Amino acid sequence: MSTAQGLREQKKQQTRQAISDAATGLFIERGFDRVTIADVAAAAGVAKMTVTNYFPRKEDLVLDLSEDFVAGPARVVAGRAPGTSPVEALRDDYLAAVARRDPVIGFAPEPFARMLADSPVLLARLREFHDQREAALAEVLVAEWDGAEEDAGDAPAVEEDIAPRAEAAQLGAALRLLFTRLLDRVLSGAGADAVARAHEAEARRVFALLER
Repeated sequence: MSTAQGLREQKKQQTRQAISDAATGLFIERGFDRVTIADVAAAAGVAKMTVTNYFPRKEDLVLDLSEDFVAGPARVVAGRAPGTSPVEALRDDYLAAVARRDPVIGFAPEPFARMLADSPVLLARLREFHDQREAALAEVLVAEWDGAEEDAGDAPAVEEDIAPRAEAAQLGAALRLLFTRLLDRVLSGAGADAVARAHEAEARRVFALLER
């Protein structure tokens, strides 16, 4: 990358971050549903079109980790070591995320969590992400199921796709529950260490139930 290209990329990142910071401040102060894109643009000192170029939807200003959220579990399952079950792979990945207090699984400052919980628009968008995440996970598991049948010399049968889809539904439901429980804990006002300890214990229990 040339120096000029590097500077342009740095400028883009600075602008994106400035927009995101301005939006977050406004959303926490006024509530997500009461802030417009024009408000964000004015606070960041940019044109309204600049905001939408970086963040096509208003919700993207808050949920800017959506790609990792949706694709993460499918990526973990697809890349797991031989002999490792999907449950084991997701359990180890999730507990590692708890240890580092990853915002992708729901760790956030209490004011941010409150803003998220108080917005019907953001909660609806989150439900879409949960559904998309389960669908992406199902796609990986169905592909593995079909591949195993082909290796055994059997033609994949559409009727039998229910097994991997049921597995994805169970795993997706567990991850959805854990996200909700973590958000509730953050909103309770408990300290970050207490939240992490309690959530780790509960996550271990949920995955132990799934393993049975």
